[in-house]
Amino acid sequence: MTDKNLLIEIEDKIAIVTLNRPKAMNALNEITLLELQDAFISFATNNEVEVIIVTGNGEKAFVAGADIAAMQSLTALKARQFAKLGHQVMRHIEACPKPVIAAVNGFALGGGCELALGCDIRIASENACFGQPEVNLGVIPGFGGTQRLARLIGKGRAMELILTGNMIDSDEAYRIGLANKVVPLEQLLDTAKKMASVIISKGAYAVGMAKEAIRNGLELDLDRANQYEAELFGLCFTTSDQKEGMQAFLDKRPAKFTGK
Repeated sequence: MTDKNLLIEIEDKIAIVTLNRPKAMNALNEITLLELQDAFISFATNNEVEVIIVTGNGEKAFVAGADIAAMQSLTALKARQFAKLGHQVMRHIEACPKPVIAAVNGFALGGGCELALGCDIRIASENACFGQPEVNLGVIPGFGGTQRLARLIGKGRAMELILTGNMIDSDEAYRIGLANKVVPLEQLLDTAKKMASVIISKGAYAVGMAKEAIRNGLELDLDRANQYEAELFGLCFTTSDQKEGMQAFLDKRPAKFTGK
């Protein structure tokens, strides 16, 4: 399927979403954000999709940021509305019941870093560069960067990156926990697909419950989060996959999950 600013392919239950504005280094404008939102709303209920990979067109940029040319003349009200749209889109990605892998090829700056943060797992190419350089433009991150970055890599490191506006390479991103894995650019998409295939081989219901437990549990204190985990653990025992998975283990054979 081809949209104006997105390329979407679905194969073997993996949806590959490619940001397709290479002349603008895949920068996020309002149309692109709306297309991303529509795509993830669709993925949530599409039985042909179990894992989503998000990447950028070309070798230079995942997403180089939000579209500065489009933002330059915004009023305070319009800027706030644009930020709210960005937050809404990132929330759709984060809350999607299917795992989302960012295959970060090249620059992931500003809104691009925030898009990667909205995904569940980040695999970076060796030439990837991450950063929240908004202070260089006289603004702050507006699509959740001040919040998700601190939750992922800690307050001190997030403060340093956001307040200095400095960029970091893929090795540093891996060292501080921003990237899960670093691979050569030519291996990036295949690595993401292999990880997606491993996830798909598990019980889809359990994978969804695990994502929900981690995502929502982080917003709770430990006691309530553990109680929440126990509730979701119990729900897994209402599924055919739980019965199949445990019986297969006892039978010493591979499980045949159906996602039910």
